Amino acid sequence: MASIGARVVVAASNAARNIGQALDKMGAGMEVAKHTERLVPSTRFVAVDGVAPTVSKYAAFVAPSANVIGNVTIGENSSVWYGATVRGDVHKIVIGNSSSIGDRALVHVAKIQGDFPSMIGNHVTVGPGAIIHAATLKDHVVVGASAQILDGSVVETNSIVAPGSVVTPGTCIPSGELWSGSPAKLERKLTADELALIVSKAQDTLEIATLHAGECAKDYHQIAADDEEIEDKLVRDPDYFQKTDVDKNDVLGQGSPGRIFDSTLSHPEEGVKLKGDKWYNS
Repeated sequence: MASIGARVVVAASNAARNIGQALDKMGAGMEVAKHTERLVPSTRFVAVDGVAPTVSKYAAFVAPSANVIGNVTIGENSSVWYGATVRGDVHKIVIGNSSSIGDRALVHVAKIQGDFPSMIGNHVTVGPGAIIHAATLKDHVVVGASAQILDGSVVETNSIVAPGSVVTPGTCIPSGELWSGSPAKLERKLTADELALIVSKAQDTLEIATLHAGECAKDYHQIAADDEEIEDKLVRDPDYFQKTDVDKNDVLGQGSPGRIFDSTLSHPEEGVKLKGDKWYNS
């Protein structure tokens, strides 16, 4: 009965496939303008006029869905997050060390109405959805979520721009200040705790970026192994043998305890190798 059922399933699958192919051909014949599907090439790193981005080999993380385009330099321990765009097409962009460009943020430059690069220093945190357009951010700066720093603006060291604020073109924000509003204006001087928070925020982002970089770098086999480990933790009875790290000296590679008893009975020659000279001298 089982073999009959299997043959029925195979026959039905083949019939469905044939019908699908016939419908596909019929639809293609009805098209007025022919369309050919192609794989979309990666746009994570894109050259413009022969100039490709320069990313430090020690950069923490550039998300698979980020776009780094043209004359862009990214320093050590810096990160560009999911959906962010760093576009140096008509001028240069320099991002220093231990800085981060948040999710969906945009860093761009200017050439037509002014001639400004975007220069971002060390330990700078650009929040999600923020826009840095042809502006300069010195070291130890925090730009809040959805804030905008516009053409020719300069944010000096140890400063914070509040979320949603708009720093109008040509504005200079002095060191040690909090600016907010649209247009952004001086709110107050930063406290000692807030100044310390700027550095710790950059460090926290670096740690998370390292975690994401490791996960995004995994291949199919590593992901499958992670899935198996998670499933094992969910279904394994806590009173049963628990999985342990495999001992490199374990002859059968089963670990201890493993799925079977640790033994050299099935491969006695491995036991001889394990014992070495002591085996023969005993």
